Amino acid sequence: MSIARSLAYAFANLLHPRMLWLMLWPVLLSLVLWAGVGFFLFGWIVVRLAAKIDAVLHDTMSFLTLDLTDWTLIAAKVIVYLAFIPLVYMTALVILGIFGMPAMVDHVAGRSFPALKRRQGGGVLGSAWNAVVTLLGMAALVVVTVPLWLFPPLWPLIPLLVMAWANQRFLRYDALAEHADRAEMSAIFRERRGPLYGLGFLMALTAYLPLVGFFVPALFALAFIHYLLSTLDQRRLSQPSQ
Repeated sequence: MSIARSLAYAFANLLHPRMLWLMLWPVLLSLVLWAGVGFFLFGWIVVRLAAKIDAVLHDTMSFLTLDLTDWTLIAAKVIVYLAFIPLVYMTALVILGIFGMPAMVDHVAGRSFPALKRRQGGGVLGSAWNAVVTLLGMAALVVVTVPLWLFPPLWPLIPLLVMAWANQRFLRYDALAEHADRAEMSAIFRERRGPLYGLGFLMALTAYLPLVGFFVPALFALAFIHYLLSTLDQRRLSQPSQ
């Protein structure tokens, strides 16, 4: 099963009324939440961040007598914007994971894999723990890599790589939790690490496209579900003893 085929399947299934609803309301709720935070705190965050950047630059390049105030303000605004997008859609993903993923898994499984046995390798507690680990891991990666965001060759790429890790880590568990047992989940996550990261990177990249970002959480959730259930189905067919 290719990533392209799973994405094509996801596009086609977004037209289903229930999937359309799941596509819209988590993103709208997340946008309202973070837009409200941004309305009150954007200026304060930009000024504080610009001051921090300016202090770091003066400490590391004290031999230069340049006024970097304008540059640091621009850099701070870019960093805040780059942080805003993942905050919005990761919040939407968490909402979708809690309220929408079971319905999406049922939708994909019922239409494409009706005979696939459910072995319940995961559950609600596992899903919650996976979400917590993913969000903490993402926050840690952001903190560790923020200094590198100041360099033009790196700042567009590093946030995308961090988001790619978080995307695949968050969605892969809920996509397989009902159908795979724990051994199957571990094996598939290990064997399909490359394609899963690739799908996560495409998701991160697409999230920054105007308007298209609204479709990202539901679209890629469907793609992850279809790709992983197909992988599980093929694995069981090739290993009938399991």
